[in-house]
Amino acid sequence: MSSPAPQTLANHTRLDPPFHFFILPVYGISWILSLVLARRHPSALSIWEAILMTALLGGLLKTRLYSLKVQDRVIRLEERLRLTALLPDSARAQALKLTEKQLVALRFASDEELPALAQRAWTENLPPAEIKKLIRNWRPDYWRV
Repeated sequence: MSSPAPQTLANHTRLDPPFHFFILPVYGISWILSLVLARRHPSALSIWEAILMTALLGGLLKTRLYSLKVQDRVIRLEERLRLTALLPDSARAQALKLTEKQLVALRFASDEELPALAQRAWTENLPPAEIKKLIRNWRPDYWRV
């Protein structure tokens, strides 16, 4: 089995083909069709179908957001533990200033550059995209979807 391509800023986003290219389009197309049918042929059943499809699509998207939030919380915990191990005692309290989004972005920084980059992130209040651009030695995360 071949190893995955090295991860970089340019290729770190991931798609889940069954979700992004099948499930989501099927729900989206079904939702649009239910709205079109309810508009062209209004009846209690067609209107209920449109309401149902709206609820199902909303439920699908909320479920996806819930799983991403859990991943973010786990990453936040991992990065706080890593910062505790890598930062000097004097800087550990400052690390609590980092937001969840900053911690999620910092997960790509190598151990060598993490302390300086974390300090810059909390001092300058860097947005996640800027943090990722500043990383020189990319630490891949192949698990997040």
